[in-house]
Amino acid sequence: MAKKKKLTYTSLLDNKDIHSGYEQALETVRGEFGQHYPLFIGGRRVAAIEDFETRSPIDTDLVIGTFQKGGETETRSAVAEATESFPAWRQTDWKERVRIIRAVADVIEKQSFLLAALMTYEAGKNRFEALAEVCEAVEMLRYNCTTYEERKGFTIPMSEVTGERSISTMQPYGVWAVISPFNFPLVLAAGMVSAALLTGNTVVFKPTSKAPLTGLKLYAASVKAGVPGGVLNVITGPGAPFGAVVVAHPNVAGIAFTGSRDAGMWLQRNFSVRQPYPKPFVAEMGSKNPAIVTASADLDKAVEGVLKGAFGYSGQKCSATSRVYVESAVAPEFIERLRAATEKIVVGDPRKSDVFVGPLIDSAALAKFTDAVKDGLQDGGTVVAGGTVLRDGVWNRGCYVRPTIMTGLPRGHRLFEEELFVPFLLVDAITSLEEGLREANATEYGLTAGIFSEDDDEVERFFASMQFGVCYANRRGGATTGAWQGERSCWKRSWRAVLPTLFCP
Repeated sequence: MAKKKKLTYTSLLDNKDIHSGYEQALETVRGEFGQHYPLFIGGRRVAAIEDFETRSPIDTDLVIGTFQKGGETETRSAVAEATESFPAWRQTDWKERVRIIRAVADVIEKQSFLLAALMTYEAGKNRFEALAEVCEAVEMLRYNCTTYEERKGFTIPMSEVTGERSISTMQPYGVWAVISPFNFPLVLAAGMVSAALLTGNTVVFKPTSKAPLTGLKLYAASVKAGVPGGVLNVITGPGAPFGAVVVAHPNVAGIAFTGSRDAGMWLQRNFSVRQPYPKPFVAEMGSKNPAIVTASADLDKAVEGVLKGAFGYSGQKCSATSRVYVESAVAPEFIERLRAATEKIVVGDPRKSDVFVGPLIDSAALAKFTDAVKDGLQDGGTVVAGGTVLRDGVWNRGCYVRPTIMTGLPRGHRLFEEELFVPFLLVDAITSLEEGLREANATEYGLTAGIFSEDDDEVERFFASMQFGVCYANRRGGATTGAWQGERSCWKRSWRAVLPTLFCP
């Protein structure tokens, strides 16, 4: 029997079977909008004193729902429930925990189209990226289960050198606070939550306030699959009161966070000083991801990979390509071809099958975009493509912008250093691969990086030199994006990803 092809961010673009199911799901999901949603603490539906409304970034006239503003009182209650549920969950056989998390993956897989349609409405993702995220979430859950299973619950017999029997075993910590971002509201939440639950920890989960319904759907799938209510608790609402409780609460054993640098650094600093002893803090706080294009590059690959890496999901990815260093010999041709390809990108309502770039998530993101264009132009930059806000017709009820390429900025400019989270790409000419490696590494971030080169030695030097966690070569599907857990490939004439596995204890 032929092996079923995985649906990933690249393979979905060639899959024609998705459209009818997705479009039907758009109508089904829309019919559920406008409801009031509770918190879930100890398996109970809980109302807070205040609530808040979310609207679709596609069309701000469309109300997704009304959600609870969980505050410090609700967060403390959730920590108490998770603390009370911890002993029983910890003692649950690890094989049973694996079975339950695999069942969560099964529930999500059956809801693939509905969850993808919801993310299109909540986060503004086009159909391919939304469906791929659901597939990735399913894969992430199963990968975590398989990893834990292969390591036999992290209980490992040691050699009996002295005749004594010894076992190395990893034990759960206790209550984990899990905080997820808007740009991958399902897969990043599922990855962090499942890792904590698999290993016997209990969770207080705060989904992003920009896509809270997706977070609640993950909770519902977990409970349906058998996760006890007190083991997984959900607090929606603003981050400040939640953060104030979890950094100081003595029963919070660890924090898993994905989000902005500023929020992550605040959590880390406060958690380290307000707890009675050191506790684990696992975080991913974005990046300023570079790609290098050498004179030996296949420019067809480079243009396609950079375009997808920079402008997929409107640049709102921690792994988005935001800096490109191109050898001078091919820089004019590369820039011209990238400009032409960028200007062909369809920007609009991501529910439409031909749309690649949808809206920015909100007006704050729009302000970052306009400030970047303004500052770049004032400081000597040249807009090669884009640079404009789209305001009329199909774009008049959301934050839509043209994907933007800028050249000519001096190195050291803030736009080379600050993560923007918008479709804004800087291109800079270099004289050699060594110069490109040096400039690419000149950042406090270190998430993803890519190279386009047909020279095997150059590719090896890139992998040996880059100080980034996930590195790619010659990846058409995204210069610095799209790592898929468990994927194995050869870099030669293709691509390679170096992906460290993050597995919460």
